[in-house]
Amino acid sequence: MLLSLVVHTYSLRYWFPATIMLGTAPAYLLSWGVWRCMSAVLPKKVYHKVDDRLYCVYQSMVLFFFENYTGVEIVVYGDIPKNKENVIYLSNHQCTADWIIADMLAIRQSALGHVRYVLKDGLKWLPLYGFYFSQHGGTYVKRSARFNERAMKKKLTSQTSCGAPMYLVIFPEGTRYNPDLPSVIEESQAFAEKEGLAVLKHTLTPRMRASHIALSSMQGHLEAVYDVTVAYEGTLGPGGRRQPAPSMPEFLCKECPRVHIHFERVDIKEIPSEAHFFRRWLHERFEIKDQLLTDFYESEDADKLCKFPGEGKPSPLPLSKTLPSVLLLGGLTVPLLLTQNGRKLYFGTWLYGTLLGWLWVNTFP
Repeated sequence: MLLSLVVHTYSLRYWFPATIMLGTAPAYLLSWGVWRCMSAVLPKKVYHKVDDRLYCVYQSMVLFFFENYTGVEIVVYGDIPKNKENVIYLSNHQCTADWIIADMLAIRQSALGHVRYVLKDGLKWLPLYGFYFSQHGGTYVKRSARFNERAMKKKLTSQTSCGAPMYLVIFPEGTRYNPDLPSVIEESQAFAEKEGLAVLKHTLTPRMRASHIALSSMQGHLEAVYDVTVAYEGTLGPGGRRQPAPSMPEFLCKECPRVHIHFERVDIKEIPSEAHFFRRWLHERFEIKDQLLTDFYESEDADKLCKFPGEGKPSPLPLSKTLPSVLLLGGLTVPLLLTQNGRKLYFGTWLYGTLLGWLWVNTFP
């Protein structure tokens, strides 16, 4: 009985925040839908300004749970610019919590509403979220020969042509690095050898198409690339073997005590635009990431905590940045659930909003 209670209590550490984050989605989408209709006759720039603000509210609520609720310590190596910029965010990819790290950096730059993602195509089937991410400027892409270059260019150009701020998050590896899937790592290393590229140990070989299309499509709009390397503390197992990074449920269950983020800003003028040279540049950036992660996981000093080279500075997130969003979205959701008509609207939004969203993203990619 005591064991059952412990297991139940542990599960609540995940289900409580997950219920709040998912439960407020219909109220958020309805609020966004009202603004979308109202802004139909307004310039796109005006629509994007309010949409970014609405997105900031929702993602601030998400960060309340992923930072304040979990108590995770964020350690940043490097200096995050104080001013907002139009950027491409390039990061290594390890787990389903990686996209949250982009939000963590963006909110510290007051650019949370500007975050947009290049996402794998399967995520467009997420109920409500799959549709909204696309409406907020996200781009869904397929791998290899099915990659729709034209659709991605069109989506990015439509955003930049109306002056929409851009904090475009891309994971060039295309899939997650998981030590428990050695076949994926070996395949990636074999590809690097075949292409005459340096073989990487702690990341997969980056694929350049999405990053290069983003760079070329947004020329004149971008100011920099943020090169970000992420390591989750607590993923070093027995014998110094690297373990899988925490999933979103594990992260919310407070199984990650500390996240180390190595940040480097690269001016857009320093990045080659020609495809061949860009490919080499991107791989060299991942060679740097690989060395950083090697230093993190394979330090010879057994008594030293895992860390990146250089000085890491803890970067706590004040409650004032996140709690108001929790209260606002909760205040919009509770009234819907207290009345019969409100509940019909709430559950109808989940059902019909999801079905219409699927139809939309598959008709207008």
